[in-house]
Amino acid sequence: MPIPRLRPVLDDLPAYRPTDGVYGAAARVLPLSANESPDAPLPGVVEAIADAGATVHRYPDPGCTELTAAIACAYGVAPDRVAVGAGSVALLQTLFQAVAEPGAEVVYAWRSFELYPVLADLAAVRSVRVPLLAAGHDLAAMARAVTAATRLVVVCNPNNPTGTAVGTDELRAFLDRIPPTCLVAVDEAYVEYVRAPGAASALALCPAYPNLVVLRTFSKAYGLAGLRVGHLVGAPTVVERLRKACLAYAVSAVAQRAALAALGLAEQLRERVDATVAERGRVRAALLAGDWDVPDGQGNFLWLELGGAAERFGRWCAGEGIAVRTFPGEGVRTTIGSAADNDAFVEACARWRGPGPAATAMRAAASAGAPASDTTVTTTVVK
Repeated sequence: MPIPRLRPVLDDLPAYRPTDGVYGAAARVLPLSANESPDAPLPGVVEAIADAGATVHRYPDPGCTELTAAIACAYGVAPDRVAVGAGSVALLQTLFQAVAEPGAEVVYAWRSFELYPVLADLAAVRSVRVPLLAAGHDLAAMARAVTAATRLVVVCNPNNPTGTAVGTDELRAFLDRIPPTCLVAVDEAYVEYVRAPGAASALALCPAYPNLVVLRTFSKAYGLAGLRVGHLVGAPTVVERLRKACLAYAVSAVAQRAALAALGLAEQLRERVDATVAERGRVRAALLAGDWDVPDGQGNFLWLELGGAAERFGRWCAGEGIAVRTFPGEGVRTTIGSAADNDAFVEACARWRGPGPAATAMRAAASAGAPASDTTVTTTVVK
């Protein structure tokens, strides 16, 4: 029977599939697969959402004017350098579409954020994947991969899912090697959690590099994953053109008000982020004590290098009532959640190892760094 003709790329495009058991009325596992904050919204955010709910019979401000001005003020830049979208992924999609033309290429590291190749395929842009080096970006190899056909380079910093971060000096040297006609996007979805020496936001580099844009999100540290708000900072000439390509009314009035409220809670945010960073260190120390291969992650998650055992371990965690993100043949990513959820994950890892010194060492290391109470711990910092 004849069917409507759609683009052939849709036949093989992988659909995004959340981890089984996390969503819906039948949710039955600890949610450590999506890098969400386990904390309730920051004080005042729910009230802002409720107030905005009374206006949903009207369209939202299509330009996100008040939120754009607040973000610009927080970063010390002019509002014409800021674009707001329905999550940083929506802005990434706009970037891919904006550079799409016959023969165009986009360069990014791999493994990195799983939607980069999907966005490239949808935009009909050819992906050039540069292998990671020691779980991190090989910026020298990425620079060599740039050709006259390259229209966009994406640097995920910290990298999702491995968590490794690129240093500021290293990033500056990389930008010096990229032609000014090629756009560079630094995806900083997890920047609030970065503590690595020498690593910082790329925002400070924007004035010197007009071809640089930096993406941020309210979904992770700010805890607004369910509302979809992200933003981009770049040169006014680039931002103006990208705004034209963004879907009008994509950021709801509720989302705009919630993001505004959250943006004004820097101190509370910082406390939460610091707590998450401390938990990240505790969980990693426990895993290292058990001889797990875990990079020095700088996000609110950790990466377990498991190779061919990744799927088996992912299924094991599901059987233990814990949802993690599995990348077949490569590894598993686990979110830093509440202290109790993290303890459950460490215990599952210890049981995976089986009785013996490694499991004992893991439990001891986790206990040694345990927080004083069972309250949920997570963190956030405005940069």
